[in-house]
Amino acid sequence: MSAWKESVLDGNGITILLLLIVAFSLLQGWNRGASRSAGKLVFFLGDAVLRLVGLAISIPFTLWLSPKAGEWLSSVSSLPNRGLRVWEQMYYTVIKSLADFPLLRFAVLFMLSYALIVFMLRLLVSLIMGEGQGLIRSGKDRSSSLPSRLTGAGIGVIMGAARAIIVIALLFIYVSLNPDQSFSRYVEASPVYQQGAQAVIEPLSGKLVREKLPVFTQSVQEELNGIIQRKYEVIDHKIPAGIEQTAAHVVQGAETDEEKARKLYDWVGTRISYDYDKVTLYEEQRIWKEQTPQDTYDTRLGVCIDYARLYAMMARSQDLQVRVVTGRGYNGQGGYGPHAWNEVYLAEEKRWVPLDPTWAQSGNWFNPPRFNETHIKEQVF
Repeated sequence: MSAWKESVLDGNGITILLLLIVAFSLLQGWNRGASRSAGKLVFFLGDAVLRLVGLAISIPFTLWLSPKAGEWLSSVSSLPNRGLRVWEQMYYTVIKSLADFPLLRFAVLFMLSYALIVFMLRLLVSLIMGEGQGLIRSGKDRSSSLPSRLTGAGIGVIMGAARAIIVIALLFIYVSLNPDQSFSRYVEASPVYQQGAQAVIEPLSGKLVREKLPVFTQSVQEELNGIIQRKYEVIDHKIPAGIEQTAAHVVQGAETDEEKARKLYDWVGTRISYDYDKVTLYEEQRIWKEQTPQDTYDTRLGVCIDYARLYAMMARSQDLQVRVVTGRGYNGQGGYGPHAWNEVYLAEEKRWVPLDPTWAQSGNWFNPPRFNETHIKEQVF
């Protein structure tokens, strides 16, 4: 208790928040009295049990359903050979993402099945209990006698402690995922949080949260990056005849994937000029001139993302696997700025290699040594 008092006097917001939750619940219990507080506690515990049952049913159900849904989504995710409207681009991006990424598909199906199962369980309980459920939830006794209020306050403390534990669990997950952040250290400075985490959360979760959750979160982040990749695959899926014909002409005589990829790199890097006016318009007026690979091909102007998207389209037209990568590029002045480039898969070598057509006129940026020292990858499309 002395540690709690010192933490409150030091103004630790986490300690104050957790104690206020308990204090608020205590006051609620005092005002409700014994009967109504008991009804609230029964409903609180009953709802918790119902949710646990919902989890126990929805998890195995989703594990069974997810692969079947993935097969069906793959069968309906083929893109039509025509330009897509905006709503169609969004639709196919979602469908292809759900088909290709199992964690995302599992999460969506789990949330839907869990919500439906919990709803059905509540409906079933309501039908079985009838009017009785309402009595449990609200109660009829509004007694203001001292014993009733004291009992209600005690029940309120129990409910407040349960609510505080839920908050501690959420904070515990955050701290486990971000152990080096200043807010995490601030949370851990709270003795109320520390005691709740050590006494309740860690024994219940074991090593699951601290060791497994960061790995799972990294996998989720990789899938989220892949979802954005599907966006450009959908938007740029239809390859105009002129671009395809030019790409076929450029790669004539090339026998390997590397030769094809390098010839296309040389063509894009030397034929497209950097659009400084587009950059100035954005920097001074915050107006972004969105353009398609066809626009870049026609005008022979673009910025890094336009170079990368045109290169990707030309490479795909010649059966190369290619990505658009966004991140930060070295600006030549000791810093880094927003940038985009490509990665292409060389089947003969069975590896992805980086290339930067935007910088092609300044030197060899087709898989040069130490490429990663000047390019910091953030997302892959």
